Amino acid sequence: MTTTATSVLERSHVTISGAKGPNTQTIVFLHGLGGDQSDWRLVVPHFEKDYQVVLLDLIGAGKSDQKAYEPNAKHSTLAGHADDLLQVLSALALHDVVFVGHSVACMIGVIAAVREPERFAKMVLVSPSPRFINEKGYAGGFEQKDINELLAAMEGDYTGWAHGFAPVMMGQKESPELVMELTNSFVRTNPEIAKHFARVTFFSDTRAELGFLTIPTLIVQSAHDIIAPLAVGHYINEQLADSRMKVVETSGHCPHLSAPQETLSAVDHFLHQETRLR
Repeated sequence: MTTTATSVLERSHVTISGAKGPNTQTIVFLHGLGGDQSDWRLVVPHFEKDYQVVLLDLIGAGKSDQKAYEPNAKHSTLAGHADDLLQVLSALALHDVVFVGHSVACMIGVIAAVREPERFAKMVLVSPSPRFINEKGYAGGFEQKDINELLAAMEGDYTGWAHGFAPVMMGQKESPELVMELTNSFVRTNPEIAKHFARVTFFSDTRAELGFLTIPTLIVQSAHDIIAPLAVGHYINEQLADSRMKVVETSGHCPHLSAPQETLSAVDHFLHQETRLR
């Protein structure tokens, strides 16, 4: 591995576990807004027997190199984060991976897969949304004023916002420990980076990318999700060339945390079923 490749992996705090071997497929997990790679701890052990597991932090999150975050350049769009993902895959010389993304990371993965499809074999999109704002003929879940108010609340009192937004995002009144975990994750994140990335996330529009994705894809959707409503999941499923959708009977935006066994069952079924050739 070259020095350049090593620096890429260190920058994104890449960790590798699981099976090894020349014919072992790799599964790559990427977290969403306010989280880090530890978000996948309830599902990763399930895959370590059969897959090489690669975890990474979005630049600016977790234990990534925060100095590498470029708010006015590379990371002013989701495409910059897709570049980071592709650089990690290139540094590890990976092709035909299974990509698993959550929330905004789903669309980062979609952008990356459209750019370099040979690096991806299958996609798992957990609670994805290509556009959060409602428009004529499209129901994203939020009005423009809702997003403006959300971002204003972050600017005014970031910690207070985190305590208020985490229960909405997790949606698990019966699991206060998950709500507190997410709250703490938000609070640990550099507030300036979090506020900037939230703006990039909630104003993004990646609907045009969907028509170019031909890789077999599973959409995992919570039955009750305010952040990415069922209508959004159905929209993505209709736009993709080769996709299927699984609704998990849970609330909130994080079924891999609130309903890990049901999420694993859906992913397992998808990974072991025959899919159309690209």
